[in-house]
Amino acid sequence: MSSYVGRFAPSPTGPLHAGSLVAALASWLDARAHQGRWLVRIEDVDRPRCVRGADAVILQQLAQVGLTSDGPVLYQSQRDTVYQAALDALVAQAQAYPCGCTRADIAQANAALGLNKERHGDLVYPGTCRPSQGGLKGKPARAWRVLVPESGAWSWQDRRLGPQSQCLASEVGDFVIKRADGLWAYQLAVVVDDAAQGITDIVRGEDLTDNTPRQQWLQQCLGTPTPRYLHTPLVLGPNGEKLSKQNGATPLNLTDPLAALHTAGQALGLHIQARTVSEWLQTATQAWPWRD
Repeated sequence: MSSYVGRFAPSPTGPLHAGSLVAALASWLDARAHQGRWLVRIEDVDRPRCVRGADAVILQQLAQVGLTSDGPVLYQSQRDTVYQAALDALVAQAQAYPCGCTRADIAQANAALGLNKERHGDLVYPGTCRPSQGGLKGKPARAWRVLVPESGAWSWQDRRLGPQSQCLASEVGDFVIKRADGLWAYQLAVVVDDAAQGITDIVRGEDLTDNTPRQQWLQQCLGTPTPRYLHTPLVLGPNGEKLSKQNGATPLNLTDPLAALHTAGQALGLHIQARTVSEWLQTATQAWPWRD
């Protein structure tokens, strides 16, 4: 085994669908192509959206296509104290602050600045509650945000997409790391868990590309290693948008696991002929195109 450690981190909001199998398969193949380890993490930090028993269904689905974790499955819902320690560290460094703004407040501030929210995009936080802007100004604290650099683009290299950049200040703003409902935000949880599990390579869908600068900024603030990133092609629904549960994705049909792998592989440019699941996975590993 090499020092490579990869992971697949599904949210248990329901069974896997065709798009999530592609993501799982890509991360597994990349790990195997690098003689590395592959871990499964259940991202159940957003508890209201989680479906009871969905984690067991997901693990069973993965096993049906020959994908099993090389270590214990990590559950984010059991890691509140670790996330709190990370927030405390950021506060101690004056890198995080409480925010009293509602979404309506942020939308109003964006409108005043002439900023329009892109479809499926996020509102840019204008720094209303930044300590340098006077802080809460008497408002009750709702969420916690991390300070981002005030200028300049954050640049990084994706193993498939090549050079990438994003200006955190103008395109995102200080982003939430603990939500107004008291739950931990995805951005903080994923960075803390990647560090705890020693993840060296993150392979995931292309829709998460724009999250990468936020996560790399948090990695820098927390002093944790920065993994390599590879963002894979998306499986699209009939309307041309990413296939998801919100976009009408149906649970993965695994009556024929080999056929499911064949379909998922085609989305990754792999056209593998095999008689068994094991043979398919072995052949696909040898054919994996991103071996750098």
